[in-house]
Order: sequence, then C-alpha cells, then structure tokens
Amino acid sequence: MRGRIALRAAAAASWASQKAGRGKGSMIGGLIALKIDPTIMDQLGRGRRTVLVTGTNGKSTTTRMTTAALSTLGQVATQADGANMDAGIVAALSTHQGVPLAAIEVDELHLPHVSDSLNPAAVVLLNLSRDQLDRVGEINMIERKLRAGLARHPDTVVIANCDDVLVTSIAYDHPNVVWVAAGSGWAMDATSCPRSGEPIVWEGAHWRSTGTNFERPQPDWWLDGNDLVGPGGERHLLELALPGRANRGNAAQAVAAAVALGAEAAKAVVAAGTVREIAGRYRTVQVGEHAARLLLAKNPAGWQEALSMIEPTAAGLVIAVNGQVPDGEDLSWLWDVRFEHFEGVQVVASGERATDLAVRLTYAGVEHTTVPDPLRAIASCPPGQVEVLANYTAFRDLNRDLENHG
Repeated sequence: MRGRIALRAAAAASWASQKAGRGKGSMIGGLIALKIDPTIMDQLGRGRRTVLVTGTNGKSTTTRMTTAALSTLGQVATQADGANMDAGIVAALSTHQGVPLAAIEVDELHLPHVSDSLNPAAVVLLNLSRDQLDRVGEINMIERKLRAGLARHPDTVVIANCDDVLVTSIAYDHPNVVWVAAGSGWAMDATSCPRSGEPIVWEGAHWRSTGTNFERPQPDWWLDGNDLVGPGGERHLLELALPGRANRGNAAQAVAAAVALGAEAAKAVVAAGTVREIAGRYRTVQVGEHAARLLLAKNPAGWQEALSMIEPTAAGLVIAVNGQVPDGEDLSWLWDVRFEHFEGVQVVASGERATDLAVRLTYAGVEHTTVPDPLRAIASCPPGQVEVLANYTAFRDLNRDLENHG
C-alpha cells in the first residue's frame, strides 16, 4: 500500500514539475517516492531481469547500447536522461512498470546498495579511474567496496573488462564472470596491484602482478579489427555510428551483457550499432559558418580518450572547462592529460576556467587563444568543422546556449 501511494505521489509531482516548466520532473518524482517508501526500489525491481552498468567512463553510452541490444528480446526500462543515482533509477523503473527487462546506469558509489535492491541478472563493469576525488575518494577504496558488494550476489553474471586492472580485481573471485577485452587507454591509476601493492607489469596486451598469481584473464569476447569475436570463435562485423576505440569496447560489453540474458549475438551487434547520440554527445550542430561536433569528457581517462577522437583536419578545436561542483572544483587533473599533440589545428581555451586551461596548454607547447564564452570561441575559429570538447557543466551550458541561439 505504501509503495502504491509513493508511486502516485511521484507521478503527481512529476506532472506538476512539467507543468511548471521545471524540466521532465523525473528526479523530483523519484525523490518523493523514496521519501514515502524507502523500499520502493526493491519493489520496482521484482519480476525484472535487470542489467546494471557502471564505471568511471562510458556508462551512458554503454547503457544505451545495452538497451538497444536487449530490445531484441522485448521492451526495456532505462533512464532517458542518465540520472544514475537512487532517485533517477526509481524514476526510470516507475515510468516503465510491467516492463520485464531493464538496463540501468549506476554511479560507481551506488552500485552495491542498488544491486542489493534490484538483484541484477548482470552487472557490466567498464573501467575504474580517478573521477572527482573531492567527491568520490581514493580509487582502491572504491575497488574494495565494489568487490564486497558483488560478493553478495554470486548468481549475478558479471561482464568485466579484463584490460582494466581495477575492474579485473573487482570481478576476479566472482563465480560467474564473462571477460571482455574492451581495451584500456588509461593505466595511471593501476600501476600497482590493488590486492597486493606489487607493481603491474605490461607485456603487450597482457598484464600481471609481480610476485602474485593475479593477471589478465583470457577474454571470452574481444575485438579483432572490425570484428567482435565471441565464445567459440564466432565473429560479427561491428559497425558503429559512434566514433572512437573506447566506444567499440563499450559495444562489446553491451553485446556480451545482452547475450548473457539470452539475446542472439548477431542481432545484438546490429542493434548496438544503431546508437548515434547520447544526451547531445557526438552530435554536430551548425553554428553560423561552423559545423560544431560536441564531445564530453569528465576526468583524465575520459579526456585522453576524447582527445584521440579529434579530427586532425578540423578547422578549429574549442576546449571548454568549468570547475563547478558537478565537475569537481579541483582542476589539477588537467596536468595528467596529454595536450601536446595538436599541430595545424587552431585551439581555443574556453569555459569558466579558461585561464587554468590556457596555462596548461602553454606548458604543453600548444598555440592557442583564450575566449571564455564557448559560443564566441566557436565563432572565432575559421569556417568549417570545429571540434568542441567540454567537461560536464560546460557541455550542459553550451547545449542550453545552442538551443537559445538556434
């Protein structure tokens, strides 16, 4: 009875929020439902086969790909807006009551208790690296918490990236793991073994901990050129609408998760390849004489991956950085990102923290100008394609300004 009351109140609050022009109202609905009945997430999870997706980078993209792949089996409940904490998860599940499948993005710190509530059929572990240390904390502590949380769910299938040392440590002792060689372009947070403290030695794609038996597992799924190779050597051409090597790894884990729940691999691969845009990311917007492609990055590993997607023939590159609470107010991570490889592209430092970024670019030897307003920064570039790389609030605000501008 309390659960029904909570859901009715949530629906009413969401409706009122929409009518008042305060957004979609999903978050306020979820918050009210949890306040009335703290067990509402448990109730909403019953009778569903749920995939939880977590990691420092790629959660929203992989969740969208997993949703597409699972859709080959039936209707799938998921977040439309990437709200990956309790209120957003409750809102997504309450909006899709009676839907038998779910693909839910979960913040790393929330994964243990969300798993306890939803008892997922599968958990996708993408990667683990530093992300807003002022909020999240020390990375090995997170690894231990996630490992302990998964240990409470031995029947859950864990889809784990064996190229990420910290993710491998989380899943290493779990009885039900599907290993995916999804790649890892960032090893700075796993130079030592999270279990023993011994150095990690890399030998090509293989890695191992010196002095222990902790090493990279043999993958069940891996990428080979344009193909995704699965158990038994089955091959599927992986054609994606999204750019970048990291997104190929995301797709591999999404397909592996869908197959673990009973999807046909061939259909899942095709479905994952149809994803084109995630909350405005990767889209191209015409701004006067400029075709601006929008990329989002939120932490050192994500920035390094996004920088690798920059088209070297672009007329300009706008890098926009804010330092608000959702971004993490400490921008010292800028010094961990390699900005040194831009030649022949006009670079513009932008955002609220454009000056901090300009200092970093100067030390990297990157010629640049500084234009704090991202729209004006785009306008300052030569006509043609402009790559725009922004962190969280800079990306959010730019999308809002583009809507008003258009």
